[in-house]
Amino acid sequence: MASINGTITLISLPAIFRGIQIDPLTSFQYLLWILFGYSVVTATMLVTFGRLSDMYGRVRLYNLGFAIFTVGSVLLFLTPNIHDAGALELIFFRILQGVGGAFLFANSAAILTDAFPYRERGKALGINQVAALAGSLLGLVLGGILAAIDWRFVFLVSVPVGVFGTAWSYLKLKELATIRKNQRLDILGNATFGVGLTVLLIAVTYGLIPYGNQLMGWSNPWVIAGLVAGAALLVAFPFVEARVQDPMFRLGFFKNRMFAAANFAGMLGSIGRGGVMILLIILLQGIWLPLHGYSYSSTPFWSGIFMIPMMAGFVVMGPLSGYLSDRYGARGFSTLGMVISAGSFLALAQLPYNFSYPVFGGILFVMGLGSGMFAAPNTASIMNSVPQEHRGVASGMRATLQNTGQTLSLALFFTIVIGGLANNLPGALASALQTAGASNLAPAFANISPTGALFAAFLGYNPMGAILAAPQLASVVQQLPQSVINNLEGQTFFPNAIAPAFMNALALSFYIGVALSLAAAVSSVLRGQKYIHEVDAGKATGVKVEVHLPMAPQGEQVSEKDSRPTLG
Repeated sequence: MASINGTITLISLPAIFRGIQIDPLTSFQYLLWILFGYSVVTATMLVTFGRLSDMYGRVRLYNLGFAIFTVGSVLLFLTPNIHDAGALELIFFRILQGVGGAFLFANSAAILTDAFPYRERGKALGINQVAALAGSLLGLVLGGILAAIDWRFVFLVSVPVGVFGTAWSYLKLKELATIRKNQRLDILGNATFGVGLTVLLIAVTYGLIPYGNQLMGWSNPWVIAGLVAGAALLVAFPFVEARVQDPMFRLGFFKNRMFAAANFAGMLGSIGRGGVMILLIILLQGIWLPLHGYSYSSTPFWSGIFMIPMMAGFVVMGPLSGYLSDRYGARGFSTLGMVISAGSFLALAQLPYNFSYPVFGGILFVMGLGSGMFAAPNTASIMNSVPQEHRGVASGMRATLQNTGQTLSLALFFTIVIGGLANNLPGALASALQTAGASNLAPAFANISPTGALFAAFLGYNPMGAILAAPQLASVVQQLPQSVINNLEGQTFFPNAIAPAFMNALALSFYIGVALSLAAAVSSVLRGQKYIHEVDAGKATGVKVEVHLPMAPQGEQVSEKDSRPTLG
């Protein structure tokens, strides 16, 4: 449900903006907050919710997450207003969904780790991640179908899943963790971390929005103040945690090389690939699909279809690599997965904007294989490296680092692409206008916002009609032959005009993805040999480790997979 929501919203943004009657050329901030609001609130709450789950029960809070997410979906469907008020309501309801999503993401890996013995956790986590990827795949397809009918259906689709999931989880999930009593909530640590990360991510978000006469907001005093204040609070956070009895963020876990290296590898990988999906959708919706005869109204659906190979690669490799890592350890599979991802980024950087789809689809499939090879083994190694009573907070820490990495990735790649368009777009548009026989329009296009151009491309929207309809251009446009106007407002002029500038910036983003993936591979290598806390901690302290099989009623058999490793 949560992963369907992510991709279905991404694909359906053109229909959503048309439905609430928002002008895409002047409302870039709403795009950012509909995309970022969910991830910001999720990233900042994961560790806190993981800590709460260790105190009050993982299953209880996981179930609560289902219910909150479902309520948020209903409210999104019922969004009463349009224009700016409607956009603000969508953002608020998405944030509410983010609260529910944080409960789900903070506890799912911990619940699975409790439920399976260590020799089956990689496979279990791989299957769980495939379920999430299946949701992403459904979201890509359903987004295109439902958005063509009514944008509200995009959010309604999560409601029956949420109602069933809420009921099912309350009825079927049982608490297996041992909840340690008399734990205290680290209020000061929660406040320091939550406020610091929220302020930092909000500042990063507003850094992408034009400020005054500048194309981006990095010189905005409020953005600078937010970056400084957020960073200062996060720097103070470890010192706060070192002085409380029950800290929310177990910094001592980072003394464990397996835990530290796997988490850093996960965060670096998230920064490298977190923005890939949206950049490739911009490329497909705004450039490649219109150039190949697809109408702007149909590009959201077809961009989802053409992204399927990446999901397919993950589905193929996720459970397999998880199963193999249970036997042979996570280091080799996770490292190779990041190396494959780096190679895929390098291949994408070499493509022209009018690429051959079989080549593009093949690269996406290989990239999915690399991501699948990395994800389940890396998650299993993190969860295997911590004591059972701290798996909730460890799961929250892991998810926080990865979600923060994804948010930073979006900000990083958007900054690179907008900066590249700012430098190259005016010249590219002037050249395209001269070729089209409308060179007298070039001065009017010299100050076109690269943010608006990027937004238009992302929404599969042709802005030429709105630009040419501006009152200040009326006298110039009247002098142009109708054939030239038809060409400018046609399906291929704008994609051809922005493509060279966009591809230069996109290639730089992909090269950065190569560097980050290779850095993640190095961190993955440094995790060391296979480490299982139940086994290795017992060996280190001289504690005998036994596997106890539960008593079975007469006539029933207990399989080995029902065993639970315990320290005895």
